[in-house]
Amino acid sequence: MSIPLKTLFSEIKTVNGNQFPDILIEAITADSRQVKPGSLFVAVKGATFDAHRFISDVIDRGAAAVVGTQPDLVLPVPYIQVLDSRLSLAYLAAAFYGYPARKLRMIGVTGTDGKTTTTNLLYQILLAAGLRTGMISTVNAVIGDQVLDTGFHVTTPDALDVQRYLAMMVESGLTHCVLETTSHGWAQNRVDACEFDIAVITNITHEHLNDHGSFENYRAAKARLFESLLETKPKLQGNPRLAVLNRDDSSFEFLSDVCARLPGVRLVAYSLAENQQNIEFWASDIRMQGKLAFRLHAPEMAVPIEANLVGKYNISNILAACSAASAGLAIDPVSLAAGVNGLTGIPGRMERIEMGQPFEAFVDFAHTPNALHRTLETARQMTAGRVICVFGSAGLRDRQKRVMMAEVSAQLANVTILTAEDPRTESLENILAEMAQGALAKGGVESETLFRIPDRAAALRFAVSLAHPEDLVIACGKGHEQSMCFGTVEYPWDDRTALRAALAEQLGSSGPEMPYLPTQQNA
Repeated sequence: MSIPLKTLFSEIKTVNGNQFPDILIEAITADSRQVKPGSLFVAVKGATFDAHRFISDVIDRGAAAVVGTQPDLVLPVPYIQVLDSRLSLAYLAAAFYGYPARKLRMIGVTGTDGKTTTTNLLYQILLAAGLRTGMISTVNAVIGDQVLDTGFHVTTPDALDVQRYLAMMVESGLTHCVLETTSHGWAQNRVDACEFDIAVITNITHEHLNDHGSFENYRAAKARLFESLLETKPKLQGNPRLAVLNRDDSSFEFLSDVCARLPGVRLVAYSLAENQQNIEFWASDIRMQGKLAFRLHAPEMAVPIEANLVGKYNISNILAACSAASAGLAIDPVSLAAGVNGLTGIPGRMERIEMGQPFEAFVDFAHTPNALHRTLETARQMTAGRVICVFGSAGLRDRQKRVMMAEVSAQLANVTILTAEDPRTESLENILAEMAQGALAKGGVESETLFRIPDRAAALRFAVSLAHPEDLVIACGKGHEQSMCFGTVEYPWDDRTALRAALAEQLGSSGPEMPYLPTQQNA
């Protein structure tokens, strides 16, 4: 693929004018190591690095042109100065792939917890309605029959990958895309130029404050999805410009005020309670035993819904998905019910692990105070025995939540086992000590109801050894993730594999080998 340099900048404001030499660009990258002859290199300045210092290297590698923010650079190749390299990268990527989002109905989903589940629910509903739909989540990208891994840790893919996936969808003849967006994705401009038609929020709770600086900044990053509805160009298929809000969440007032300032944006709200004001979608007759079931209500509609999911919180996720599909795309009630029922499970989300043990075992991605609270409440409803919870808290991330999560577990689990969870370059011992203080403050007793076991494999083995029939063991925080970071090294790790290995060892049966972590030598 070759695109004229001038074409790439047709919708991007530059500092040094719009006079471009007649050259072709073969590729775009912000990674100096990936530059090849004919590449356009975008120099991005981050909090701890500045890619402008690699400009001479990329020119040696054959870069055809360079984009950056530094003024007055004189280079042997064209240099285009922009106000914001990250933002420009998103629009350059969109231009390089022919603005694929303009050819798709784009549905964005954001929130602290429940994003991936809601994204998958929407995807299944649209498929049930006969719509040719793709999906990009923090777990994978699904494009027709292709399922592509989107990375080790959970965040939105970078702008180049997002636009490439969208272009693949267009090329495959798809007409709709459901895209899970994170606060990191918005803060780093990864999903700008995605031209969303429908924006959906699940909730906004305590998370990522280390990255955003404050809850207000974090909330503002989430709000960018809704504000972006005004940036969407007119499409041949029309522009719903629909905002779907959670009336039960503390974000509702803030986001409804944001949406009120967006001319042409329509707002609908969902709630678990029918007596809430200003709601269009709500649930009644909720049944938690066996299959999750309830009756979905909306103007002139009452639909029985059954789901292969657990937990009352998933009713909110279903309401979010159904609200977007019904109000934004006029999906019929039969397809709503069929789509919800068609979702058989999501990797690492209350995923049952079965090796023949006489007790329940689950892996869940809960890695925020709110998510852990909801997950442990659900776990308590699923067993007459004890709940044994294994989890940690990431290094170089939101420190405030460490104590909060430990407090939640001490109050809702019978046994709390604190362990490693991506400590990175922080002291794992110190992380666990901080967490333990939270658990102790809420009644945890060391060596009775509270344990610190740095090695995650050993922690899972210990949890399994404690479990009696009717107990429930749950490993939280990692979910579907495929690695764990110690120092700066990513070690292959999957909680589901590790829990199966621990169960097999306990049962004396065949099973997978326990993955290695560097803490193993001290276990």
